[in-house]
Amino acid sequence: MKIIIIGAGEVGFNIAQKLSEEGLDVVLIDKDPEKVRRITEELDIQALLGSGTSPKVLTESGIKEADLLIAATDSDEVNIIACLLAQNMNQLMHKVARIRNEEYLEHRQIFNPKVLGIDHIINPQSAMVETILRLMEVPGAAEVIDFAEGRVKLIAFSVSEDSPLAGQRLRSLTKGETKILIGAIVREDRVIVPRGEDTIEPDDLIYVVTSEDQVAYTLSKFDVVKGELRRVVIVGAGQTGRALARALENKKIYTKVIEKDATTCEALAEELDKVTVIYGDGTDKALLQEEGIEGADFFVVLTGDEENNILISLLAKGLGVKRTITRVNKLGYIPILTAIGIDTVVSTRLSAVKAILQYIRKGKIISVTPIKGEDAEAIEAEALETSEIVGSPLSKVKFPKGAILGGIVRGDEVIIPRGDTVVRPGDRLIIFALRGAVPKLEKLLTVKLEYF
Repeated sequence: MKIIIIGAGEVGFNIAQKLSEEGLDVVLIDKDPEKVRRITEELDIQALLGSGTSPKVLTESGIKEADLLIAATDSDEVNIIACLLAQNMNQLMHKVARIRNEEYLEHRQIFNPKVLGIDHIINPQSAMVETILRLMEVPGAAEVIDFAEGRVKLIAFSVSEDSPLAGQRLRSLTKGETKILIGAIVREDRVIVPRGEDTIEPDDLIYVVTSEDQVAYTLSKFDVVKGELRRVVIVGAGQTGRALARALENKKIYTKVIEKDATTCEALAEELDKVTVIYGDGTDKALLQEEGIEGADFFVVLTGDEENNILISLLAKGLGVKRTITRVNKLGYIPILTAIGIDTVVSTRLSAVKAILQYIRKGKIISVTPIKGEDAEAIEAEALETSEIVGSPLSKVKFPKGAILGGIVRGDEVIIPRGDTVVRPGDRLIIFALRGAVPKLEKLLTVKLEYF
């Protein structure tokens, strides 16, 4: 697969890095010589100096043979024009554009191949806000991911030493009418796709698959009582912080926003009626104490300085905050953050990569979500009539090592699969796979050779 990326900023660079690790043919275009130099030195891809809106540069990039174009510059207008040009130069290519302007996002109907030549739009900030709101729905969860329009949920929990699950074999959790399956375990920074004989250990981070109507039961297994969300404090009123504050105001949740830029504070205070906007520095311990942050249900740190975000979150934990959500984009930080007590990390990088992975995976892929950085993936796919996974009991399907089928959605029914379960054409499949198992999994999900 040949992929062209326009824009070597945070989003473009991170997508290029992931795709290059997949061994794909990637060309990245940017008009900043310093960014092109960085790409050349750090990634095993081709980098071109120039504008993504130049037909000449697009031709040099090999656009006529490309399968996918990702326009990820900081300018929505540049991204739109690049997709329009690409549509005329290669009508068979799939085109994805990063769109940040909220006014544009309110008119999503114009972003289609017939109008603007765009097949799909991505907005990492909006994806982060959705991630945060899902986390707030499930107290104590390190991560919450929705599949099949929310009918299936993937919930990550840390297992304490006194947890009733500590020491249990996974096979015992799927007996009776219980609709729970452990899809992945993170143990000492290692991702495990478990089997029935594996045992849950204290300090494991486990990813639980459960149907929407079984969430309360799942929480009870962790001795978690779902409380009412009352108070939230946000540090940082950038695009993501503002969007989160608006969403919480709409949900009628008492929210405070702390921002150190006076002009931004004034604009936000005028925009939102019921959100309290505080002019100040989130690293100021006295300010945090004065605002009574220890009583907040969630303390969300979303400034553009990730080192500061970490420091602010640790300060908040020291002051008694129940749960912190911290914006961090350097995935190398994540194992350290867990060790020092940071509860949950959200990342623009992971949001952007998640939006792109479904277009490079083979088979009829609906969504792909990285797990634990990018060591593993949770994949939602439709079972094709012509694939190897259909028509035989799962016990006879040659599932690749390092992959497991965690759930099946068939109409309104959610099925936790067993060895005698048979996948039918059109089923929605929730699959967990280590990075190394993905190529074999793709073969399992695509067309049988004998079909031809």
